[in-house]
Amino acid sequence: MENSNQQSDDEIPTDMNGRKPQKLRRYDSLDLESAKVNGQSGHGLQQGGSWAVILQLAFQCIGVVYGDIGTSPLYVYASTFPDGIRHRDDIVGVLSLIYYTLTLLPLVKYVFIVLRANDNGNGGTFALYSLLCRHAKVGLIPSQQVEDKQVSNYQLELPSGRLGWSTKVKSALEGSKTIKFILLFFTMLATSLVIGDGILTPCISVLSAVGGIKAATPAMTEERVVWISVGILICLFSFQRFGTDKVGYSFAPIICVWFFINAGIGLFNFIQYDPTVVKAINPWEIVEYFKRNGKDAWVSLGGIVLCITGTEALFADLGHFTVRSIQISTCAITYPALILAYSGQASFLRHHPGDVGNTFFKAIPGPIYWPVFAVAVMAAIIASQAMISGTFSILQQSLSLGCFPRVKVVHTSAKYEGQVYIPEVNFILMVACVCVTLGFKTTEKIGNAYGIAVVFAETITSSFMVLVMIIIWKRSILTVMAYVVFIMSVEVTYLSSVLYKFPHGGYLPIAFASVSMTLMFIWNYVYRKKYYYEMDHKVSPDQLREIAARSNLCRIPGLAIFYSELVHGIPPIFEHYAASIPALHSVLVFVSFKSLPISKIPLEERFLFRRVQSGEPRVFRCIVRYGYTDIRTDEAPFEKILVERLKVFIREECWLKSLQNQNQNQNQQRQQNNTNHDQLMENDGTEEYSKEGIGIKEEETISLNDDDEVEEEEEIEQLDKAARAGVIHLMGENEVVAAKGSSIGKKMLINYGYSFLKKNLRQQDKVLDVPRKRLLKVGMTYEL
Repeated sequence: MENSNQQSDDEIPTDMNGRKPQKLRRYDSLDLESAKVNGQSGHGLQQGGSWAVILQLAFQCIGVVYGDIGTSPLYVYASTFPDGIRHRDDIVGVLSLIYYTLTLLPLVKYVFIVLRANDNGNGGTFALYSLLCRHAKVGLIPSQQVEDKQVSNYQLELPSGRLGWSTKVKSALEGSKTIKFILLFFTMLATSLVIGDGILTPCISVLSAVGGIKAATPAMTEERVVWISVGILICLFSFQRFGTDKVGYSFAPIICVWFFINAGIGLFNFIQYDPTVVKAINPWEIVEYFKRNGKDAWVSLGGIVLCITGTEALFADLGHFTVRSIQISTCAITYPALILAYSGQASFLRHHPGDVGNTFFKAIPGPIYWPVFAVAVMAAIIASQAMISGTFSILQQSLSLGCFPRVKVVHTSAKYEGQVYIPEVNFILMVACVCVTLGFKTTEKIGNAYGIAVVFAETITSSFMVLVMIIIWKRSILTVMAYVVFIMSVEVTYLSSVLYKFPHGGYLPIAFASVSMTLMFIWNYVYRKKYYYEMDHKVSPDQLREIAARSNLCRIPGLAIFYSELVHGIPPIFEHYAASIPALHSVLVFVSFKSLPISKIPLEERFLFRRVQSGEPRVFRCIVRYGYTDIRTDEAPFEKILVERLKVFIREECWLKSLQNQNQNQNQQRQQNNTNHDQLMENDGTEEYSKEGIGIKEEETISLNDDDEVEEEEEIEQLDKAARAGVIHLMGENEVVAAKGSSIGKKMLINYGYSFLKKNLRQQDKVLDVPRKRLLKVGMTYEL
């Protein structure tokens, strides 16, 4: 809606009943959706912190971040040599590949490069996409506006000598609608691959760990191992509703013990069997390996790449920790332990090549076999838990940006906001895990599928990182090319190998991703279409005054909260409501929930109000803004917080009005005494003018005149009276159909695909926890 009296959010001092003046913010127009957010810039420790705190976080993140990559020694060699070892030197060649893969991808790429591309302390694909949307107009989310850049959490572009190179690429992206769709597509694809990862990680981790029983007890058949694994998986998913906070940081000691066991056993086997495998440090061993095996060496890359499973967790789980803490834990514990573990297994295989199918458990010294087996099972469960929780978190982010169908998000921890539980998704993941375990039965077959999900997601991250380097970091062409040559080319090579295994199980994550992508595309497509429909048919101020002036419209006491997705005006369904039910409450507030492409927005800056109409009924618009990691449920009832924030808005509005009147009177007086202007300023000295317009010295006291004070008290009293009379929640129940003359594809997508999702998923009132006894739904059909 237009605002003829638009104001900037200047800060003004106030004097509440003679008290010391305070700074107030004035939000005069909801076309300026994104006013400044104060004091929040991500994780408080991202920019520093004491070493004691950093070291504590470094220890804690071991239990959350590294479970997946830490359990990869259970199955890497078995997946690399599914048909056995043909040449003893192949072991050294594979070990050399493992050395440099672990060094280039987890260590160099993620720990020292990608972690720096965090979004105010948060990581993951959506963090990179949000950064790009903020620095270039490449987003397709309809509620984004130019004024969003005023939010302090938006990172400002710094002066650079390479602006020309960056600006050209940025202009090319902003000028191509196709590229915008491609960016959103790959963001959704990465999310879908993470869902596939959340299915395959529990399967391969638990199955590998439980498979250790076969190495000690010949009577344990493969069928029994599979059913034991299924039982563990069902228990694992059944306990998800309690949240990882209950046992979260108790994971760290177990994973630490697991890493020390791996390092210790690896060092023992390295000394005991064949220390000469250390020659794998020489990269020429990789060349020799490819010379001996040719195409088979390239195919084996699909098994070697499993040594970096879970690497995305380094970035995705950044929001709970800090860059420095993850760097310390990786360099001090994770990386050395994995290098020793794989080196020890290679030394063992040089003397026992026939045991490659169960390398980890065969290489354990006899006296400590069962303790290590117990720790291995616990580590596998922890790895699965971390990946499942990560799946919930990334789906919450996609849900907040309108890229996923409505599901109920349960926040399981009051301390850690990122710990969420989604019942519907948890059940689907459990069923999928059980089916995959029963269908594939062996880690070798699951490994064929697992590799595609891992490498594809990492390649997408690298693609986004190239854009971040160019548009945001403004690096030189040589720097970007070095990243592409030394990092991205390695990932593309691994991706080509895992895609070769598509017929042998690699189709599974692609199938999972295709289903997820279809759901996300349908929902996001109709979401945007609905929004633009409401934009084109919104109720204008003149129409609102006409509706309020109708003679047949009766006024009833109470406060009505009308929910809408439209953030630019009053939705068309309101006119339909007024025509069907000719009654308006004394106070009416149009509430819209808006997700900004930033991670967090402080509670005190979350509610933005604007007065649409004064008098009876009093009509307000309210935008409730959230970041993509913010919680949508507050400790106090939503309606109570809304009323309190509305009172603050009314007080600020009255004080601003009084301030404007006082300044207007002072300006008129100055114009009348223009000849004595300099003398007046010197003697008075109680007023300053800023470039924005209004400024007042902090020691000056401003008081409301009697009329303004009476007006403020009356309006707040009317608001309290309306709230006491009863609060009713009005929600539009929109039916969407394809417009006449639409293509068959569009009709299928909207009339059948979207309608099916809407009927079988959570309704909006359940997602928002609206009290059902005070909920009134108003139906209307949109022709899109």
